[in-house]
Order: sequence, then structure tokens, then C-alpha cells
Amino acid sequence: MLDDALADTVRRTGASAGGIYLLDESAQVLRLVVLCGVPVEMAWPWRRVPLGVPVPVCDAVREDRLVWVGSQDDMARAYPRAAAGLPYRFAFAATPLQGRGRCRGALMLLWPASHPADATARERGNIASEGRRIGGLLDEVSEPLTAPEHPRLIPADAVARPHGDPSPGAAMDYIERLPGRALSLDLQGRITFLTSATESLLGVEAGRLLGTRPWQSLPWLDRTHVEDHYRTAVISRDPVTFTALRPPDTWLEFQLYPGADGISVRITPAAAPEADLPAPAPTSPSQAGRLYQLVHLAAALTETVGVRDVVELIADQVLPAFGADGLVLSANDAGRLKITGHHGYGQKAIDGLDGLRLDTDLTPAGRVLADGTPAFFADPREMARRHPRAPQISGKQAWAFLPLIVSGRPVGCCILSYDRPHDFGADERAVLTSLAGLIAQALDRARLYDATRDLAHGLQQALLPRSLPSLPGLECAARYLPASRGMDIGGDFYDVIRIDATTAAAVIGDVQGHNVAAAALMGQVRTAIHAAAGAPPDQVLARTNRVLADLETDLLASCLYVHIDLARQEAVLASAGHPPPLLHQPDLPPAVMDVEPGPLLGIDPDLAYPLTFQSLSPGTTLALYTDGLTEVPGTDAEQTANRLAGHLAHHRGHALGRIIDALLDHARPTAHYTDDIAMLLLRSGPAPG
Repeated sequence: MLDDALADTVRRTGASAGGIYLLDESAQVLRLVVLCGVPVEMAWPWRRVPLGVPVPVCDAVREDRLVWVGSQDDMARAYPRAAAGLPYRFAFAATPLQGRGRCRGALMLLWPASHPADATARERGNIASEGRRIGGLLDEVSEPLTAPEHPRLIPADAVARPHGDPSPGAAMDYIERLPGRALSLDLQGRITFLTSATESLLGVEAGRLLGTRPWQSLPWLDRTHVEDHYRTAVISRDPVTFTALRPPDTWLEFQLYPGADGISVRITPAAAPEADLPAPAPTSPSQAGRLYQLVHLAAALTETVGVRDVVELIADQVLPAFGADGLVLSANDAGRLKITGHHGYGQKAIDGLDGLRLDTDLTPAGRVLADGTPAFFADPREMARRHPRAPQISGKQAWAFLPLIVSGRPVGCCILSYDRPHDFGADERAVLTSLAGLIAQALDRARLYDATRDLAHGLQQALLPRSLPSLPGLECAARYLPASRGMDIGGDFYDVIRIDATTAAAVIGDVQGHNVAAAALMGQVRTAIHAAAGAPPDQVLARTNRVLADLETDLLASCLYVHIDLARQEAVLASAGHPPPLLHQPDLPPAVMDVEPGPLLGIDPDLAYPLTFQSLSPGTTLALYTDGLTEVPGTDAEQTANRLAGHLAHHRGHALGRIIDALLDHARPTAHYTDDIAMLLLRSGPAPG
């Protein structure tokens, strides 16, 4: 069903290639299930994409919108990681597969470089409509959908536009009569046809060439740039020309003309290049592919943040790229190798490897770290000759031990293992050695990040209130959620301060930044507010503002301070550039309060803050929040706040904790937050006697 749907979509939109991803909601991963128009090898790094990765298909699903990238320049600016792995000219679109009430995945489409950089409104509408159509088809499937291990490739003839079907014999006669030599490649780069004159020119019988890739079957075409020219033709659909030397001294020009179902190649004699340059060194058949894998993985590693991100990326992308089955990533910690992540190993094996000394002889890890040289073992016998006990630890059959060294300093060790014996070719060893340097830098950076994050997170948690005070006539509940990506800490804060038996203050605020400085400044702001609590709200903010000015910090803070008089059933509010609260009063429609905002804290020490008065009849609910709740990419914050006010009324009478859960589920159904969120709910009861 998906094969037919993709083929129809590619035909209807005029695209040259496309693919369908299914969303694994439990793992928050997009899995490529069907592909057409490009070789599977080129899509391999993108077959499984975590939803948080900054690439077009993930943005389309996360933000529920069509993503259009009209050129390679646009791709490099908006998605540098994707551009590094696909350095070709093409136009690209991704749109969510919206089913009934939920997103089922994403549709991606590619167009040749000749496509205009800007898509028309009608074209964008058609692409989005195709996404909804496929989403609707997925809704009709009753059994659970599971993504295959490898994406299916739709044959080119299933997508090709209808055209005349001339007699094969007449077409062959026509081609044989033309001057020059010709052959045809399918979209996978395999030779599907060549003329008899081409056999003579290449010096190889047709039977040995058909079904092979030229750079694999002709040693003199075994050059990285030859496969790269083919890739350029397939992706950009631009004609490509290059020359190659057929030994001993015959130069040939190859002209590639790509189409929807393959590439026509014209071969003609060419003059020798003017400069007497040596021919490029030959590469192994897989080196060009390895090169692109290395570029892609290098770009991906630059985007990892914490140690967990590094481990997940190696498990998700490095292991499949090299056919490995297991991973152990260890970090140098006080002279021991502490395992920071693993994949494909049982807990017993991990327990036996965790905490080994750097000079251990149980495994090669200590030796490779000492001399900085990787070690490769093709089978257990080879391993047992140097480390007799190592093969028994995990039952693996082949290993690559890669030292992780940064500026001469051992950072750790990365072990890739295989369930079957594995011969490591020279090119594979070279790529893995290069990759080890990239992993080392990423791991070192990630460990520093984790240490900084843990420090800041501990500081922030120490500064937030452990519990809220209990006051007769006032219910309180609060929640803090860190951003799902980034430092995981920030300057959001909240508090409820008991002033006397019938008076309290509620405060919520947001300091710029997601680092230790933001968390520390948040603590200073909270302390300043505590010191001034009990004064009128405008004076509390004015005094806090002067404290920030005295600190001479570059950070600003928003804040909403609410003075609650339970005896008079009245609230007085003052805002320093903070989002207004949501309000629901019994028998009245819900609303976003009209609070006149003052300037942010830290701008000018002499500014004033207006006051807003609000009655608090029994059952009145106020929802205070930071902007992470309402500022969702692709939506209007004011509209989001109005919708949340309606949900606040819909859940009236429920426990405040359940109301917070409902508001968060409505505002952020995917649980992916680009910013911290703090919420504080207040509900008034009868006036205390």
C-alpha cells in the first residue's frame, strides 16, 4: 500500500525521488520504510532518525508543517548536518503524514536542481495534501505497522511516467548505428545495457559488465570521483561530464544524462589533459561510500550534546554503517575505564568490563590507550593469542578497539564488536581510526557538558521550593519541566510566600539563558523577592530590579508578582514583562488576564511597574506560567494562551495537579520542549473566618 502511495505521489508532484517515514511513538524515532529514485546506500544514514535531530523530516513532524528547502545553499544554512552528508544540488520537501488526531510519520520528496528554489503556493498545497492522503491511508490499516530493518526500494518502472514503448529491436538498431559508445545505468549504478562498440572500447565482454557498477568491474574507473559523479547525477539530475584514463594511454570522456529510471552514458575519445598530472590513486570499491559515511557521522557528532547522545548516535548510526553488533564506550575516570554506554551486551559482560584499570591486560583496552594505536581482531583465536580471557567475557567473534585520545590525553576507549568473524580491510581500519578521533572529541565535550549541567541542575533544584506553604482558603500546585534538548536547566522559577495568616504572595519568573549563570541569577532574584515580600507588588519588583542593576549582569528577567489578600478576596498583580496569567471565575467565561506589563528586570533601575487588581471569589483559579508553555514553533502564543484558558475552565473542579497535567498535555502533546516550563496554579476558597 505504501509502495503504491509513494509511487503515485512522486508522479503527481513531478518529484524525482521520495520516501515515507513511519513514526515510532514509543521510541520517538522516524523509520524510513519505502524509497524510490535514489540508491538505498545513499539513504542509509537517514533510515532511522531520532525525532529531536535537526533535519527537515523531523522538523515537519515536530512542528506539524511542510518544510521546503529550495537549494543546496538553503540546506547548508538551515540544516548543515544534512548538507554535509548530501553535498548535491536539489530541492527538497518534507511534510507530516497527518492521520486522525495524530501524526503517523513523514513524506519526503526530492526534485532536480532545475526546479525553482521557491515552491508555489499551489505546489506546497499539493505536497501537504499528499501527506494527508497517505496519513489517511495509514488510518485505515487495522493491524499494527512495523518498519522493516531495511527500507524497501520501489523499482524505477513503477514510478516512471507513461511513454511510448518502441520495439526493442528497433531501439537497439538505432543505438548501434550512432557514432560513439554508450551504456545505461540504473539508479543503483548498475550497468543494464551497453553497445557492442562499447565492449570493444572498454575491453571487457558484456557478460562480465552487465549488472555490475563500472567503478567495481573496471579497475581503471576505481576512483572516488567516478562514484561521486554518479551520485551527483542521480540526486541533482544534472548532466555530468568527466574524463578517465584507460591504460595505458587512452583518455575517454564520459557524459552522464540522468532520468527518472536511470542514467544514459555516452563515451567518446578525449584529448589528454594539458597538465601532466599523475592519475588519482585507486580506492577500494566501498571507499567513496565510507567517505560519505564519515562526513555524515562527523557532522552528526558535532551536534551531540551529552554522553547519552554520543552513545545513542554510535549505536544508531556507527554500528549499522560498519556492520557491527555491539558497542562498549568507556571513559577514563580516575585511572579506570568506567562504562558510559553500551549496546548489544548482556549485563554480566558489562559488569565484567566496567571499572577496569587503564593498565588492564584482561582486554586490549589498556594497551591501545597506552600506545594510542587501534587494535583489530578478526576472530576469537586472534584475540586469545594476546588476551586469553577476553573472548569468554561476551561471546563476541570480532572486535575493533579504538583509543579515544584528545590532545595526547586518553579520554576513553570505544569497542565495536561483531557476532561473527569479521575481516577488517585497510580502508575500514583507516575510516574507523579517523572516526575514533571524532568520537573522542565528542565524548570529551559531552562529559564536560554533563558535568556542567549536573552542577547547574543541582543548583537550580536547591533554589526551587521543595514544597509550597499551606494557607486556609488557598490551594496551590506547581510544576517545573526542563527543556527536552539543551542544557536541561534554566532560569525559570516560582514560589508561594506566606506573609501572615490571610496574606500570601505568588511569584513566577524567567531569567534568560540555560546555564549556571541563569540558575545562579534566578536564586538571587528569588532571594530579593523574598526580602521585599509583603510590600505592594510594584515596590517588590522595583526593589528587585535595583538588585539586578547593582549586580551589573548582562542577563534580564521577566517576573509576575501576585499579592493575595484572602480576607478581602482580592489579588494585586505587577508584571515585569511576563506573560499574563490565565483566569477562570465561576459562572464567567475563561480568559487571559489583561495585565499591563512593566519592563523586564535589569533594564533600568528607576522604572515603575503598573498595578492590576482582580477579585478572588471562591473557586477562582489563576494559572501562572513561563513562556515555554505558550511559545510553540509555528503557532501564535496569544492564541495558544486563549486555548489553554478554555481548557482551564473545562477541568474546573479537578485537583490542581491534574489540571496542570491537562494543560501541559494540550500545549505540548509530544513532550518535546524547546524551552523550560514553570507553572503555578492558585485556587481561592471561602474567605478565612
